[in-house]
Amino acid sequence: MSVRFTANVRRGMIAWALAVGMAAGAVGCSGGGDDAKKPETSISTSKSSGSQASPQEGQSADPLAELKGPGGLLLQITSAKRDSGGFVTVNGSLKNDGGSTAVIPSNLSGNETEIIRNGSSLGGATLIDPKGRKRYYVLRDTDGRPLTTTGLPALKSGETLPVFMQFPSPPVTRNQVEFQLPGFPTATIEISG
Repeated sequence: MSVRFTANVRRGMIAWALAVGMAAGAVGCSGGGDDAKKPETSISTSKSSGSQASPQEGQSADPLAELKGPGGLLLQITSAKRDSGGFVTVNGSLKNDGGSTAVIPSNLSGNETEIIRNGSSLGGATLIDPKGRKRYYVLRDTDGRPLTTTGLPALKSGETLPVFMQFPSPPVTRNQVEFQLPGFPTATIEISG
């Protein structure tokens, strides 16, 4: 049942990204010079969730963060969205920016036995709330599997893999957090929602 839950979460996130992308495209194409306040709202929306749609559209919008890791790996974080259920979902893509096939390092799964037992993942990712002095780890389902992209394959040169990670939500008053993934530099990202 938890495998189905993870698959349903992924499908739901993809459907949500498509819906947001279409909505952002419709707002961007609507024109109209009299609505001076609407573009500000759509701009702030596109920073948080419109970035998700950019890989699908083939055009690059500014990601929240770009992190260069080992073996030519490049992690682009395109969104960090807080939902009403008390979770933060971080979406992005992992790309092999190197000249040869990159094997995903095992340390990306972290060092917790229960997560490692479930195979390769991004289970080692954390969000840090520097003001609240708290660290948030990737959530797990009832079987101990991390709520993140799992089964990471080796990536050929230039190949990109969409990824996600789900964390408990920091307090609503905290919109800036630090994102950490073993082997990658720390990045400050903005949570929307």
